[in-house]
Amino acid sequence: MSWVGGLAPASPPGVAMTREAAQRLVQSFVRPEGPLQSPGLNAEGFGGVSMGGAQLYFEWHEDTQALECSALVYKFHEPPKPGVIEAFQAEEKEGTDSGGGTVDYEPENRSLFLSRTYAQVPDERAFGKDMKKLMKASLTWGREVLDRVASRVFHPEELEKR
Repeated sequence: MSWVGGLAPASPPGVAMTREAAQRLVQSFVRPEGPLQSPGLNAEGFGGVSMGGAQLYFEWHEDTQALECSALVYKFHEPPKPGVIEAFQAEEKEGTDSGGGTVDYEPENRSLFLSRTYAQVPDERAFGKDMKKLMKASLTWGREVLDRVASRVFHPEELEKR
């Protein structure tokens, strides 16, 4: 475990996640990459960081005592057409690298994410690697998978020719 920027380690790996542990875990990831005074999670339990073109969001869920980490794939301007979200889910089921996350569509902000949820505290270094894999996958999904899904949903006849 590390002491990043004067922070004590989040908690021993494998113990149940608490808000305080989630706060320190997010800070341990965000501070080396972002503002030194980042709170990690705000008073409402939300946080985020943008790096290398990827956007990563954190949300503390009090009811389940879990930290949700979500890398943005795409923000829809309108609600997605029928079959679009299901096509993204099919990509995940078919084994497209999701960086350890799962397809997560949030209708309230019309955004598609790759998300991971932690109910137990992970090792800080492993968490950092997990977040970087999630962000890398989200960028690939935003470029390549988005095009495949559009073809699959809106132009299936093109796929049949291949």
